[in-house]
Amino acid sequence: MSPASPSVHPSAAAAPRGYPGLPAQITHGPRSRPRVALTFHGQGDPALARALLTTAERHGARLTVLAVGTWLDEHPDLARRILDGGHDLGNHTQRHIGVNTLAEADARREITDCAERLKRLTGSIGTWFRPSRAPTASPLVARLARAAGYPHVLSYDVDSLDYTRPGAAAVTREVLAGVRNGSVVSLHFGYPDTVAALPDVLTELGRRGLRAVTTTELLS
Repeated sequence: MSPASPSVHPSAAAAPRGYPGLPAQITHGPRSRPRVALTFHGQGDPALARALLTTAERHGARLTVLAVGTWLDEHPDLARRILDGGHDLGNHTQRHIGVNTLAEADARREITDCAERLKRLTGSIGTWFRPSRAPTASPLVARLARAAGYPHVLSYDVDSLDYTRPGAAAVTREVLAGVRNGSVVSLHFGYPDTVAALPDVLTELGRRGLRAVTTTELLS
């Protein structure tokens, strides 16, 4: 079966949408509603990715995954696994290099190459774009993302720091110390600490009355 076969994406995934009144770079959702978005940089060991998705679903949570294009090339089945679980899927550049530091043509290619892979696998370029190796996009990268079809850049207001491998308890503490209504939390696939922390994070969010939803639902 070729990658372009329609059977790869029996129903096309949601396309990006603009949110009038929201900034070009979104760091959080409405502070008036008890919802949060747990967003994951998508790369690393696919077994850890599947474990995180399964844990979230068991808790009734939905995630947002910003996938790296080379990761999708190696694990194309994960695009459909993410969408079948009811999660958002977006673009985190093709090679996960410092996109803000690149020349315009190279930065454009990082965005569009990942978008093309998402579209081939799912029928959509993904609902969100997040720059690689930076919390926010440079003006150039934000413009290139808009030109590629992403009206907004997805940033965050809570950084779990899980990529520093501080241990599961520290990841849990970092998230819960910063999270509040409308928060967008930055997490990563590929780190065992994150897998170990997620049940405690979700349990405590529930205790606080905060529901973990996709970023699309957070902003809708």
